[in-house]
This record gives sequence, structure tokens and C-alpha cells, in this order.
Amino acid sequence: MTPPAIRSGTSIIMPEWVEEALVLSVRPYGENSALVSLLTPTQGRHAGLVRGASSARMRGVLQPGNLVRASWRARLSEQLGQFSIELDEPVTALLLDDPLRLAAIAAACALLDGSLPEREAQPVLFEATGALLQLLRIEDPDNRWLEGYIRWELGLLQSVGFSLDLEHCAVTGQTGRLAHVSPKSGRAVAEGEAGEFAGRMLALPRFLGGVACNRHDFDAGLALTGHFLERRVFASYHVDLPPQRRRLADMVAGLYGGSTL
Repeated sequence: MTPPAIRSGTSIIMPEWVEEALVLSVRPYGENSALVSLLTPTQGRHAGLVRGASSARMRGVLQPGNLVRASWRARLSEQLGQFSIELDEPVTALLLDDPLRLAAIAAACALLDGSLPEREAQPVLFEATGALLQLLRIEDPDNRWLEGYIRWELGLLQSVGFSLDLEHCAVTGQTGRLAHVSPKSGRAVAEGEAGEFAGRMLALPRFLGGVACNRHDFDAGLALTGHFLERRVFASYHVDLPPQRRRLADMVAGLYGGSTL
């Protein structure tokens, strides 16, 4: 928690902090400023005002997906406050020639911005997101990084309070021959155990333990996590799944939707 302003002698000590951060979103505010949302390890998702955000230099810094060094200061801890931001790693600039990876970064930032409570520490999720950004920068012509991205979405679901059980059959308790996921409970179901409900089940990708996935793993994985993000997370806020996430799913479906892995 950021402390309230403290009076020391005749001066007032303002609440402030300095942390490494991930830029999540940037919204214009007035002529030259912007409302910026960041993810930090100990301050969590935190918003603040950045003055001079419309300058050429700051436009390059304030790109969702960039890693920055941010300092926040306000007169009172409950106020919006102001950020001073310096660039650490220009992640988006490094991936400008890969639209699919850029779409993944945009989707991840939008999901974090739309699902996390404000000002709650997120050290594990921040570390996991940093690992995802590192993964996205590895040379990978087969786009196997999408497996890591889907696992990251499973971690996000767990962080916001909805964990999927993909290791045990909801009907028999067995750990083998898993093929489906219940769209209601998020629990795996073994091959041949779904009965008349088999047509309503979500496919379990092979890289998550599935044995009979009837669509490409990447397409199935995004459909799986997207279902629960939409129904269990964003529906609770009465909003739709972010368009950035839908765009990523559409791009993956366009590339892999007609094939199996």
C-alpha cells in the first residue's frame, strides 16, 4: 500500500514509489497528456497521468507491451497521481515485423488491463508476463510460442480466481485419455466419458494433455481459455472480451483453423 502524505516539520512528504513496469494501455487526456495504466510487481495494475505524452519521444515509450521504469507521485495516496516514465525495453519495436506476435502482446495487455483489480500486488503474474515477453522474442518459425501464450492465459485465469482442472477426469477421476473440458466447470473429461454432452464440450489441446483434439492445438487452446475469460472474468464486469484478444483468436483461426496438429 502507498502511504498517505506525511507532514514532517514544515514540509509534506508525498506518497510515491518507483518500480519496473509493463505498459498496459494509454488513453489521451487533454491536449498533451495521457492516462496510462501499468502493471508492476508490488503496486499491481496502477493508473496515473503522464504529461507531455504526445511528444514524439514519449509516444515511442508509451506503447502497450513496453517495459519501463516508472515513478509515481501524488499529494494523497487515493489520488490518480502522476507518472514519470523511462524506457527499459522497447518490446513492441523489436517485433514490428511479426503481426501475430504483436497481436499477442496487445491481447495480453488488454486482458491484464481489463481483468485485474487496481493497486493489488501481482508479483507472480508480473514475472510470468515478463517470461512471456521473453518467449515472444525467441526465433520460432512454427509459432510454438502460442503454447506459452495459452499457458499464460491459464495462469491469468488462476490469478483472478478461476483455475481449470485439466489433469483429472471430472467423471472418473482418472488422469489418462483426457479429451474434453466442461464449459461449465472447467474440468477435464476423459475420452468416451462425456456421453450425450460430448458435442458441447471444449477440446483439450494435446500440449495440455488432450488425446483426441479435433482441431489444431493453437486454435483449440485459444478457444478454451477465451471461453472462460469471457464467461468467468469479463462477464462479471458486464463487458465483452477485449477486441485485441478476439483479433488474436481470429488471426490464429485464419492460420490454423482448418487443420489439426
